[in-house]
Amino acid sequence: MATYLDCNATTPIEPEVLEVMLRYLADEYGNAGSRTHEFGVRAKQAIERAREQVAAVVAAQPDEVVFTSGATESNNISLLGLSAGAESATGAGRRHIVSTVIEHKAVLEPLERLAAQGFEVSLIHPDRLGRIDSQAILAAVRPDTLLVSVMHANNETGIVQPIETIAAGLPETVYLHVDAAQTFGKLIAPLQNPRIDLISVSAHKIFGPKGIGALISRRRNGKRAPLSPLMLGGGQERGLRPGTQPVHLIAGLGVAAQLSLRDHAQRQATCLRFRDGVLTAMAQLGGQANGDQEHCLPHVLNVSLPGLNSEAAMVALKGILALSNGSACTSTSYEPSHVLVAMALDQDRIESALRLSWCHLTPAVDWPQVCAALRRMM
Repeated sequence: MATYLDCNATTPIEPEVLEVMLRYLADEYGNAGSRTHEFGVRAKQAIERAREQVAAVVAAQPDEVVFTSGATESNNISLLGLSAGAESATGAGRRHIVSTVIEHKAVLEPLERLAAQGFEVSLIHPDRLGRIDSQAILAAVRPDTLLVSVMHANNETGIVQPIETIAAGLPETVYLHVDAAQTFGKLIAPLQNPRIDLISVSAHKIFGPKGIGALISRRRNGKRAPLSPLMLGGGQERGLRPGTQPVHLIAGLGVAAQLSLRDHAQRQATCLRFRDGVLTAMAQLGGQANGDQEHCLPHVLNVSLPGLNSEAAMVALKGILALSNGSACTSTSYEPSHVLVAMALDQDRIESALRLSWCHLTPAVDWPQVCAALRRMM
């Protein structure tokens, strides 16, 4: 069976997470909205416990956590919900948004919709190493800027962006949203910055279940960002995410968040040791790392192998490694990576790019076998 090296797409589930999910599926199956009996009370208690566990990771308050279906929905609420809510609260005077061209499609596509509705969107390009210049972001901010939205780490390259510097330089009137799908529970201190107003979280990136995530909506100066719901039909999650709460998924996210704090140092050390083997093997093949390796997540490597198309490489590694050549969310499109294109890499390098992403649960890899399989195709 192939060794799984696509953890940026989704991670395996932690046994402790699965255990709590099964309990709330099979035994504690009450609806948290049922207040007339103990099943509902225990379900509500489980949700509030998970809210505390998620909040602790980013040093937020439990009531600042809104459960969603994942980071995609959290991004949409942050962008579309804020634009609608701010207009309702303050009028149409602030219709400018600053973001980057390397964002996930769950940010770029809502921004396209807002642009079609009359908002002006300024998108900042990265340098050739995939880093966004914080000063370029700050220089793009204007008196009518409503929001700055910058991902914490890119899902394709693993390059970490300077959100702390951006947060420190923003005017008080501008909201800051961070898509932290790839970093929540992995990079702890930066996301605890109280100047970050909105944080998007996904459970299945931190060894939890698919289909659940969170939006952290912090108070700043006693006030939350004025978000409007995208759906209507109930009062759950402060009215921002109506519908029956999936207790088993929420409880799973809560435990996954708790474990991410408890085991952070150990997980990171394991990933760094694994990274040494990846870098050695890719160097033997003449691989070129894409992105600034001094600002890269410890469990990700985007690498181009000269003379070897990425699709051919994945065929060669079938049954040996399970990996990708880009974002899982756009893997059916076969278009060149918008991230690598924005980095101004040449076409051959883009077409030969592979993304390897691993975790503390990844077993050892027979790297000589990997190298031999790839050399046969080169």
